[in-house]
Amino acid sequence: MTAPEQGDPLEDWPSRERIAELVLRPRPHRDTFEGWQHYRLARGTLVPPPRLTPRQWSTLPDGRRFDYDIFRRLTNVNLPLQQTPMAAKVTRLIKRRLHGNAFKQDDPTLAGVMVSGFGHYGKTATVSAVCAAFEDSWLQLHDFLNPAAVEGTADLHAPVVYVSTPVTATPKSTCAAILRFFGADMRASATLPRLVQLVADSLRDHGVRALVLDDISRLRMHRADDQDVLDLIRAFMSLNVTLVLTGVNIPGTGLMREAKWNARQRQWVMPPLESARVHGLELTQTEHRFELVEMDRFRYTTDEQIQAFLAHLHGVEGHLRLLEAKPGMLTGGTMPEYLMRRTGGVVGLLGRLIEDGCQEAMDSGREVLDEVLLDEIVVRRDDPDLAPEELDPQAPPEPAEPPTRRRRARGTGRNTVFDDHGPAAADAAG
Repeated sequence: MTAPEQGDPLEDWPSRERIAELVLRPRPHRDTFEGWQHYRLARGTLVPPPRLTPRQWSTLPDGRRFDYDIFRRLTNVNLPLQQTPMAAKVTRLIKRRLHGNAFKQDDPTLAGVMVSGFGHYGKTATVSAVCAAFEDSWLQLHDFLNPAAVEGTADLHAPVVYVSTPVTATPKSTCAAILRFFGADMRASATLPRLVQLVADSLRDHGVRALVLDDISRLRMHRADDQDVLDLIRAFMSLNVTLVLTGVNIPGTGLMREAKWNARQRQWVMPPLESARVHGLELTQTEHRFELVEMDRFRYTTDEQIQAFLAHLHGVEGHLRLLEAKPGMLTGGTMPEYLMRRTGGVVGLLGRLIEDGCQEAMDSGREVLDEVLLDEIVVRRDDPDLAPEELDPQAPPEPAEPPTRRRRARGTGRNTVFDDHGPAAADAAG
């Protein structure tokens, strides 16, 4: 809604000190307790500034105009996390698993979740958001107290632990990464059994209900250390915590070995292994404790898919602050087809294109996003036929899916449709 022409449009506007705090405040990484709490408490709190017309903006004092532009830049490069159909599927599964496991009492091994997908698909953002929401509800349930706290101690209460899998991980470095989340003091001479015991004690003492291991695809099963880390992860499943693992193309890393893509369910299924054993335990006893869910990108084939993409663009459009922006800037005309063609429906690339476009629009004084301006922005997926592995040369190839027929999206008013492998020109529906 446009601010009124009369009066001070920034009467309730934050002070410069508050704006500077928002821009300059430290952003600790979420793989520490302090960093995770900062993320959990600060997520979704950024409120965009009021909309101003070019005339209103020109009447602001120079200092106030500078403040407004700084806040506009802050807003335009921090797009809101929206619940897309792809994220909703992942959210439902993780939420169901977290809440179900949290109330189990006698199950010695809790089922876990693996979230797979290619780069820029929004895996970490989605997993972090649903786990933070779980922590909010868990803390409220227990009045923000640790129900398992030992009398006379002052342990941190950390229902969720977020850890990034170490590069060239070993069991020791993985244990150390978990202990560092709590700021634990570790001796370099500590043996692996001692570290494992410290991890088990820390997870119990701090009331941990969920352990998120991000970038799990860094593990490669041809390395002995990585196989040992996978064994360690299996051991964590018996510590009364829910494991949530995220990574790029998990099936291609060998973590799930013979996982196969079910085209009808659009989901990974894991057939039983007959003879493979690790340390005397059948792989199926642990692998079947994980449910593997695939994080997808936007598709543009059916009416439902097109409407989901338009709804996402509408949400982004309402968040942006450009002086010449008009309703339908991202959703009108051929702009949706253009954005799909440029980004292939990948959420991260779409966000980068829009964010960079907003900066260019402000710097150039055009103050609006259109195809001419966005053509000047380089993204890694300019070619609509690029395969996902070309976005990330380190990612394994995407598993093949059965070919799909191209279908025209009728009744939508759009004049371009996209099949499951990229955009395809089509005649306007007549």
